[in-house]
Amino acid sequence: MKWLIGLLMLVLVIMQHQIWFGQSGFFARQALAAQYERQRQRVDDLSKRNQKMTAEVLALKQHPDAFESRARSDLGLVKPGEFFYLIPDEEP
Repeated sequence: MKWLIGLLMLVLVIMQHQIWFGQSGFFARQALAAQYERQRQRVDDLSKRNQKMTAEVLALKQHPDAFESRARSDLGLVKPGEFFYLIPDEEP
């Protein structure tokens, strides 16, 4: 009778090992949940970036002054007859 109880305990331990450490066990599921959350956050960030870029493209297509503003800020556009003054920030 003792060997039967021992055998049942061994089977229980093996089953518990599969539940906790197996391919679809608790720890594997936790790792997949963390990976899923990272991927979902990355998709959200990229989606926001795409929306921002789409709005910028539409603004550049519809408003010529937005195009000029972008050229002035990014490329340093100065029209003929204009003066460009660069005022450095104060150092603390």
